Amino acid sequence: RGLDADVVSYFARRKMLYEDAAHHNCVFVGVDENGTARHAHLRSTASQGKSFRQTVEGSDARYSFHFAGGGEALYVFESPIDLLSYIALHMDDWQTQNYVACCGTAFAPVEQMLRTYPQIRQVYLCLDNDAAGHAASERMAALLEEHGLNAARLVPQQKDWNDDLKAEQENNMERSELCQTFC
Repeated sequence: RGLDADVVSYFARRKMLYEDAAHHNCVFVGVDENGTARHAHLRSTASQGKSFRQTVEGSDARYSFHFAGGGEALYVFESPIDLLSYIALHMDDWQTQNYVACCGTAFAPVEQMLRTYPQIRQVYLCLDNDAAGHAASERMAALLEEHGLNAARLVPQQKDWNDDLKAEQENNMERSELCQTFC
């Protein structure tokens, strides 16, 4: 998926991301305020064919995969992969902000982040660049307005942030090959 190895390692060391032994799926763990695991989202590691995604039964949607850096901004994503991709694209001071993956387009994880981290003043809706992502962004922006918060929309160039990350990596590789040819 082109994710930054340091970012993946960061979450793995905190036991928020690991590979399940049975099927080799990535497991994204969401924790509560006390660090207790409350949510798990599985995603296949297969690069060919249809990808597998599933939230583990019994998970509390309010505590989906997230990171709290303490800043005044919250970045909202549909998937953990997009959250990690966005961080890889914007590495400067990423640990000072807050991020949440809704594992879909539910508002409950956003609402929980706002309750838990009252210093959040600005929300960036970073949902997919498709009909569902646009509709969910409009719905969430209206709900955030009811909470007295400003919401801005950050739209990926491609369908989602992982596609943007992969496209940037391809462009960098092409530039590097071109430079090796002509430099």
